Amino acid sequence: MVQTRPKFYSFDDYLAYDDGTENLYELFNGELIEVPPESGQNVQIANRLFLTFALLVGIDRVRGHGLELEVRGEPKNRYPDLTVIQPEHIQLLAKRNTIRLMMPPPALVVEVVSPGELQWERDYVAKRAQYQDLGIPEYWLINPQDQTVLVLAQNGQGYVPIGTFSGDRRIESAQFAQLNLTAAQLFGAGAQA
Repeated sequence: MVQTRPKFYSFDDYLAYDDGTENLYELFNGELIEVPPESGQNVQIANRLFLTFALLVGIDRVRGHGLELEVRGEPKNRYPDLTVIQPEHIQLLAKRNTIRLMMPPPALVVEVVSPGELQWERDYVAKRAQYQDLGIPEYWLINPQDQTVLVLAQNGQGYVPIGTFSGDRRIESAQFAQLNLTAAQLFGAGAQA
């Protein structure tokens, strides 16, 4: 028996769909593309960040890979590796962990970059443009291959780099000035975050 996937003509139609699994999908040109699982290394880095931000802003404001963002363009949604949401999102996300276009943007979105040119293009170009369009104030790109953290902040004209952080240099954040974290801690090369 041949199983066909449905075609979606709106994001609302997609949101109403349930295939009975826990799979995550990106909606690309009306079709579902299954999001593959993250590497163990990427999960470890995201977990260190989750703990750091949960202690900083409270556990309810930090969401892992399961948070979905509706975006303009293709695909129509993204699943950041880590998101720090605004306090008003907590109630808005109670039924479904999806930030819609009509909602305020989250405070921070983080992507842990997987190896490969396609992944680099997706995180550094496509997602950057989509997150910038949403007005997300800060976007981090964590690159495990060169053990760097690129922090970008909105300046009214789009994202500008705050800096690229590595080693024992403290990561600077426009949104979270009280953050006390180094790249070495994030990558597990020093004291635990």
